[in-house]
Amino acid sequence: MDSEINSKANLQGILNSLEVDRKNISETYKSCYIIFGVAAVIFIFGLIIEFPTLGFYGGVAAFVIGIVKYSKVNGEAKKYKAIYKTNVVGSALKTINESFIFTPQSGLSEEEFIDSELFTTYPDRYKTQDLITGTADKTSYWFAEVHAEYKTETETKNGTKTTWHTLFKGIVFVADFNKNFEVSTVVRPKSLSASFGAWFSKNVFSFGNAEVVQLENTEFDDKFVTYSRNQIEARYILTPAMMERILMLNNKSRGTISISFIHSKMYIAFPLSHNYFEPPIHSSLLVPDLLTDDLSIVQFMHNIVHELDLNTRIWGKE
Repeated sequence: MDSEINSKANLQGILNSLEVDRKNISETYKSCYIIFGVAAVIFIFGLIIEFPTLGFYGGVAAFVIGIVKYSKVNGEAKKYKAIYKTNVVGSALKTINESFIFTPQSGLSEEEFIDSELFTTYPDRYKTQDLITGTADKTSYWFAEVHAEYKTETETKNGTKTTWHTLFKGIVFVADFNKNFEVSTVVRPKSLSASFGAWFSKNVFSFGNAEVVQLENTEFDDKFVTYSRNQIEARYILTPAMMERILMLNNKSRGTISISFIHSKMYIAFPLSHNYFEPPIHSSLLVPDLLTDDLSIVQFMHNIVHELDLNTRIWGKE
């Protein structure tokens, strides 16, 4: 797929132009690092020859030059990344699904992330980007990168120490399930609750009278814990066929997924460590596998609609 994309004249022209920009940015970053190194050498040299004034002022002057240069190249790098995402990634996504709309500056709102009930804690710091929206037959869906963190504070002899922990880093996928659920049903990895044991007392989502749902698929129950306020509706959603499809989807994922069925939507959280859709700075754009990883994860998300058979409409919205 990458070779086909790179062979398109318009994209190849964009990549050639961006490659010139990338090389200039890369060289400027390297020169900044050299300047910072020179500043350190001047400062240390001044101390060695017992001429601290020379070391101080010479080092500061070099450091300021480096900072100004670094700030300027950071702005150029942001423009380079924006052009890459809009013109290269945006066009490449159309090879998977013509309906895709890519909005790099947008993502999944923090409110929707919380409302999904995928996790048991509220984020104290939340970042999201690279929203992709599309349709597959009858099903609308969207997904974005999310990095949510929570903090813990401990008192030490030097004051309050704040520590940040990753609540979730990866992609959150949302799809129209064509059913207005009466209550929420949440499927979480059995290992997830252990990760936040000490944190529950501060920020716990309210589940009211939610109960653990025992399902007939023992493999599913071994991997996940299912919560719902309506046992009948939970079993109506998690049919034997749906549980098998979720297990198959989970086996293909790089980490154990979490799923929720809220209102008329299905949410799936895929934990990932890699940031997608970011152009290289210190390596060439003109390589055949430039978009391999990015397109593979998008193709994976696109396939979810078929993997979970979401286009089979057994319900209608009320």
